[in-house]
Amino acid sequence: MKKNLFILCLLAFTLLSANSYSQKNPFIRHMYTADPSAHVWEDGRLYVYASHDIAPPRGCDLMDQYHVFSTDDMVNWVDHGEILRSSQVAWGRPEGGFMWAPDCAYRNGTYYFYFPHPSGTEWNKTWKVGIATSNKPASDFQVQGYLDLGSDNFAMIDPCVFVDDDGQAYFYYGGGGRCKGAKMKENMVELDGELQEMTGLDDFHEATWVHKYKDTYYLSYSDNNPGANRKKYATSKSPLGPWKYQGIYMDPTNCDTNHGSIVEYKGQWYGFYHNSDLSGKGNLRSICVDKLYYNADGTIKKVIPTKEGWK
Repeated sequence: MKKNLFILCLLAFTLLSANSYSQKNPFIRHMYTADPSAHVWEDGRLYVYASHDIAPPRGCDLMDQYHVFSTDDMVNWVDHGEILRSSQVAWGRPEGGFMWAPDCAYRNGTYYFYFPHPSGTEWNKTWKVGIATSNKPASDFQVQGYLDLGSDNFAMIDPCVFVDDDGQAYFYYGGGGRCKGAKMKENMVELDGELQEMTGLDDFHEATWVHKYKDTYYLSYSDNNPGANRKKYATSKSPLGPWKYQGIYMDPTNCDTNHGSIVEYKGQWYGFYHNSDLSGKGNLRSICVDKLYYNADGTIKKVIPTKEGWK
C-alpha cells in the first residue's frame, strides 16, 4: 500500500512538474524564422510577424515570404501562413529577396504591415519601407506603396511603429549605426514632421523596438558586439527622446545576430528574440520567447534564454 502511494505521489509530482512549463524554445519549429515583431490585437490574441530564412541557406538576399503566428495561451501557436513575398511588391527589386525584419500596427479597423525592401538591383542603395494593409491581422495584405523618408537613404531597414496611449503613432528605423524616428500622420502612411536622430543610445547597430512601461518609453536594439549582437535599451519620458542608456537586457545567443520585441500579454511581459538552436547555422534562425521582468526602479532584468520552457 505504501509503495503504491509512493508511486502515485511520484507520478503526480512528475505531471505537475511537466505542466509547470509552458513551451519549448524555439517555439516555431517547422520552418526557419527570425526578427519576431509581437503585438496584441483587439481579438485578445498575441500575433508575431516574422521574417523567413529559406533553406538551404545561401544568404540574407534570399529572405522572403513573411509569415504570421498567433497564440492565446503562449503555448499553442497557429501558423496563419504566408502574408507577403517580394514578387507581390510591384516597385520592388526585380530579383526579389531581401524581405527583412518587419513590423505591424493597427488603427481604425486596418492593419498596417511595414517591411524593408530594396527597389533596385543595387539593393544596399535602394532601400525603402513598404506598406501593405488588410482588415485582418494575418491575411489578405495588399501592398499600398512605401513611406516617403526623404533623401537620406541610410540603411532603411528594421521599421518599428509604436502607437502611444493617446493614439499618436511614431515611426522608427535604423541600421549601420544610426537610428531615426518621427511622428506619423493619422493615415499611418505618412510622416508628420522631419525624422530625428535618436540620441543617447550606446553602440546602436539595428533592430529598433519601442514600448512603454508605466510612464516611461523604452527603445531596445541590437549592438555591434564583436561576434554576436547583445540586446541593449535606453529610456526616455518622450517617445522621440533624448534617450538615456540603461544597459544590456540580453546577452548574445548562439547566433551572430539578434532582433526582438518586448510586449505585455495577459499581465506578463515577454521578450522575443531569435537563435540558431534548430539549425546550428546563423542564417537559418528560429524565433523564441521568454518572460521579461522589471526592477522596482523600472530597469529591465536580464532575459535569460531557456530551451525546455519556463514556469
